[in-house]
Amino acid sequence: MSNLFQTYGRWEIEPHTAKGCWLTDVNGKKYLDFTSGIGVCNLGHRPEYVQEAIQKQLNEYWHVSNLFTNTKQEQAAQKLAQASGMDRVFFANSGAEANEGAIKLARKATGRTKIITFENSFHGRTFATMSATGQDKIKTGYGPMLETFVYVPYNDIEAVKNVMGEDVAAIMLEIVQGEGGIHVGDKEFFKGIEELCKQFGALLVVDEIQTGVGRTGKPYAFQHFDLQPDIVTSAKGLGSGLPIGAVIGKEHLGMFFGPGSHGSTFGGNPISIAAANATMELIFKEEFLEAVQEKGNELINKLKDSLKPFSFVEDVRGLGLMIGIQCNQNVALLLSELRNNGLILLQAGEKVIRLLPPLTVTSNEMDEAIEILITTLNKINMKNTVKA
Repeated sequence: MSNLFQTYGRWEIEPHTAKGCWLTDVNGKKYLDFTSGIGVCNLGHRPEYVQEAIQKQLNEYWHVSNLFTNTKQEQAAQKLAQASGMDRVFFANSGAEANEGAIKLARKATGRTKIITFENSFHGRTFATMSATGQDKIKTGYGPMLETFVYVPYNDIEAVKNVMGEDVAAIMLEIVQGEGGIHVGDKEFFKGIEELCKQFGALLVVDEIQTGVGRTGKPYAFQHFDLQPDIVTSAKGLGSGLPIGAVIGKEHLGMFFGPGSHGSTFGGNPISIAAANATMELIFKEEFLEAVQEKGNELINKLKDSLKPFSFVEDVRGLGLMIGIQCNQNVALLLSELRNNGLILLQAGEKVIRLLPPLTVTSNEMDEAIEILITTLNKINMKNTVKA
């Protein structure tokens, strides 16, 4: 009997070691890991440069509290501000905490409480972020949600206009809906939202928890669309596996997060900050990000070509190395068989296979993943899997 709450549908894989794109379990079996810890290990498992930075900090001090001056926090904040084109940073421990902070900041700065979010969105599992999430399954059993969130269809600017008004504090969105099925927004949709926010004095909040820190081939995904958000949230890939999140905001919001207005005991922990500084030094280089875009295009094109014979597959879509394969039935069985065959992928909803390989993935590793995928599809007995 386990003493853990059974909140996760765990796989029958217990890791022993991991390096780069590869994970080895306690039985010695090797897996090609295209999950990156759900978009966390953007530099692959245990990148040496980051590991060295963590070890150095471990030998200095682990925790003192945020009452002390911390030059390394300032350095990390400067890197985030420069990469995002923004100004102020608050460090938290996770994506949900970052989104909580963004919601609080938006409400305090505007004096309003209504926030527009989108159907099939995912913003976290705390009460406010669960309320912000546009998926009922996340909320089942928890009673009434916070009543100040309004949900509208994604990529539908007319639906946003119908609920927009001077009582709206913010519009909160994902550039690519990750948990919702890897849906990429349209540029016209995003620009329309930006214009509505300016017109009504609302803030534009972009949730980059999964899309940020190079995942799409830009420091942050909103930069593909020439947007100017007021608040951006970041987490997952920021610390290469160590817990860290960040609220990144424009200068005009600084006065609303003064002493005592918000806080976190472990936010910006020295060990996590060391990991974040080292991670950003590598990922935010222009040549690294260009390579991510090239790899993303390569992987999407190879998947489209390789999966053409399979009627089981309806679409391949994504941005950078955040890719979804839309299928016409539940993919749980397929993913289980893929793990048996040495490839670890994720779901994004019942019918979407989600690929989040490390940004350091090679062409050979992409080819190997596709080969395992095709071999598995050819062997398993799924209805209408192969076209006649």
